[in-house]
Amino acid sequence: MHSRLAGVALQLAALAMFVAMDTIIKLLTAGFPVPQVMWARFLFGFLTVALALRIVTGQVPWRSRAPGLQTLRSLTLAACNWLFTTALVHIPLADATAVGFASPLFTVALAAVWLKERVGWRRWAGVGIGLAGVVVLLRPPFIFGGQPVHWAMMLPLGTAALFAVYQILTRKLAGVDDPRTTILHTSFAASLVTSAALPFEWTWPSAEGWAAFALLGVLGGMGHGLLVMAFARAPASLLAPMSYTQMIWAVLSGLLVFGDRPDLLTVVGMVVIAAGGVLVALPDRARRNA
Repeated sequence: MHSRLAGVALQLAALAMFVAMDTIIKLLTAGFPVPQVMWARFLFGFLTVALALRIVTGQVPWRSRAPGLQTLRSLTLAACNWLFTTALVHIPLADATAVGFASPLFTVALAAVWLKERVGWRRWAGVGIGLAGVVVLLRPPFIFGGQPVHWAMMLPLGTAALFAVYQILTRKLAGVDDPRTTILHTSFAASLVTSAALPFEWTWPSAEGWAAFALLGVLGGMGHGLLVMAFARAPASLLAPMSYTQMIWAVLSGLLVFGDRPDLLTVVGMVVIAAGGVLVALPDRARRNA
């Protein structure tokens, strides 16, 4: 019991760190180009992970048995972050986070089609409920009337779809490479690609700007490290639904830092997406009894 509680606490701390990272990203996009912010996030994230592995294990397990797949996974994550970071320039953090949580819904569908995993009716119901929540957030005028929300709300939806591909690639690599190798490769190709854009889009940071850039990497690296520790102490079926508390942190951050107050439809959409996500996260009864 104590181990499970520790796992839940570690995951909640990790999710808070991710929201803190997204908050800093949104603040930085007011003064720096999106590619530069992404470059900082990936480069300092890579350096944080490499340094942590060196200190903790005495090794930096770089060699991969599937370098092409690792590169594709890293570039997919880069595309996810480009869409999400661009969205943060235009829309509130809580809205972008909520739509991005459609990712598990896409992951279930991809796992059924791509990995040929058996998906029970409960998870398919969760997919349907979650997508209904996305529709509420997007507010198509032919359903709700009036004007739809900002076009940038579509960007985190693209992030969710691409992140589902990223998760499927992570599952495929789980049986190929050491998890530490996969974590190390997560930001490497992305940092190289974003570095290529720097000669065209660069604003020289102040000392505070460099500190904020470095903090992005530390928060991302520590967050992923805490997640690994959480899943070592508690089952995924317990931790997965906890992920939706990230929307609570995002709402609080948006309110306190940016003064963004979500309206009723936004809150309803968040709740519906979370309900669908919890159904998706619950294990199928047949598999649980097996």
